[in-house]
Amino acid sequence: MACANGTSIVVTDTFQRYINLVAIVNFGFTLQAGWETVGLTLQYALYNGGPVSLVYGAILAGIGSTAIATSLGEMASMDPTVGAQYRWSARFAQKWPEFWGLMQGNLTGWITVFAWIVNCGGSLQILSNMVQGLVIFHNPDYVPQRWHQTLFMYAFIAVPVLCNFGLRRVLNTLETIGGICHVLFFITVITVLATLSERSTNAFVWKTLTNDVSGWNNPSIAWCLGLLTTVFPITSFDGVLHMIDETKEPRKRVPKSMITSVALNAIMQFAFVVCVLYCLGDYDTVAASGLPLVEIYYGATKSKAGATILVLMHGVIFSISLFNIYASVSRLVWAFARDKGLPFANFFTYVHPTLQIPIPALLLVALIDALLALINIGSTVAFTALVSLPTVALYVSYFIPIMLLTLRKLAGKHPQYGPFKLGRWGLPINLFSLTYIIFVLIWIPFPPSRPVTAQTMNYAAPIFGGLVLLALVDWFTTGRKRFQVPTGPIVIPEDDQELEHKGHHHGHEE
Repeated sequence: MACANGTSIVVTDTFQRYINLVAIVNFGFTLQAGWETVGLTLQYALYNGGPVSLVYGAILAGIGSTAIATSLGEMASMDPTVGAQYRWSARFAQKWPEFWGLMQGNLTGWITVFAWIVNCGGSLQILSNMVQGLVIFHNPDYVPQRWHQTLFMYAFIAVPVLCNFGLRRVLNTLETIGGICHVLFFITVITVLATLSERSTNAFVWKTLTNDVSGWNNPSIAWCLGLLTTVFPITSFDGVLHMIDETKEPRKRVPKSMITSVALNAIMQFAFVVCVLYCLGDYDTVAASGLPLVEIYYGATKSKAGATILVLMHGVIFSISLFNIYASVSRLVWAFARDKGLPFANFFTYVHPTLQIPIPALLLVALIDALLALINIGSTVAFTALVSLPTVALYVSYFIPIMLLTLRKLAGKHPQYGPFKLGRWGLPINLFSLTYIIFVLIWIPFPPSRPVTAQTMNYAAPIFGGLVLLALVDWFTTGRKRFQVPTGPIVIPEDDQELEHKGHHHGHEE
């Protein structure tokens, strides 16, 4: 196949296809860790919006995220590629694809890669906050230090990276076990809370809006800011896409796994939120805690050991999620390097022939996360500003290809669809996805409290603007000369399904 600049694109088999349907569904299922993440970040919604934001926000986030996953799933069925968003952004451009298509693809690539690397940092912060919260819970005299949190982050970097080196061969089994634990822990937590906790009133759960704590006195603004607590956990559903080259029959299985994992996480997240609110206990005590979840569990069990075990259930699944995130983002970095999107591209495209992992790409992600964790020692504000970026960047990376595909459909220039196609529902779902993304992007950059100071400012928007500027500088200096992705029409070979079933790879281009 030829790319936009006329050079040849050679089809090769870099990875072995070994991930089965159950494993890829559980990969996305545990990567998002919806109810676990909401539990560990509960304080943000209690601060803004309160119960009403959590309950109705979980419903909206579930519907919106499922719509986006469905839109991306249709594209994955047409063109199953590890690069996903950035490749589709290049491919679906209608006018001057050799310029606009490649530039949009390169820009989306930088946005997606940076978002996922920093997304690791956000997960590391949540896990380290959990550990410090448990330490304070058991030892109230402990004075948390920023460098302690950084060391916790380093431990949580080391474990999933080392597991990525050694556990690829048992990934199918690991993901199945993770998915089972994801459900069993959920049932355990719900049962404990429902059995042992005192009940909140229906009015508290379904009608209480908190807008007098953060300084945002406008109820609508407070509700929208609280919504982000339920948006963040079920955002990273494209993680499945970056494992496409190792998944059997990706045109069929990847869309199904992505949509299934998002929908199930959304349902579990909603059920968990409702249960927690009915079993919350004293609102002021819980909201004032650095880790509200442990106070809720302690109020139910009246046991520090019991509360700790329940919190650690969140931590176990979150650790499996982090393993999946590092696996996914290392493949994404490898793909972007393969397409000459990164400097020193040849170095980062190396895949170990026996381990079958992109070692330089994986270590690059770990190194950047380790350096970002150092920022936390100097300034928690600066580090928090960085880790607030992924949701903005990921939603922009979803918006661009969905918008371009929607414009094609509106113009009657439909691409060749894969086995998973939305038919007449495609355009309404795409349009709803775009509307939901715009709505979320409006509120993500808002400061969480007023008055706005250097400590309370939300720096997601200016940091994202800086990222876009750097990506454009790279494009106009050297990127446009080296970046190579297909911009021509998608052609699905007639024998594609049979070849994929046998483990060969038709959609991998370099």
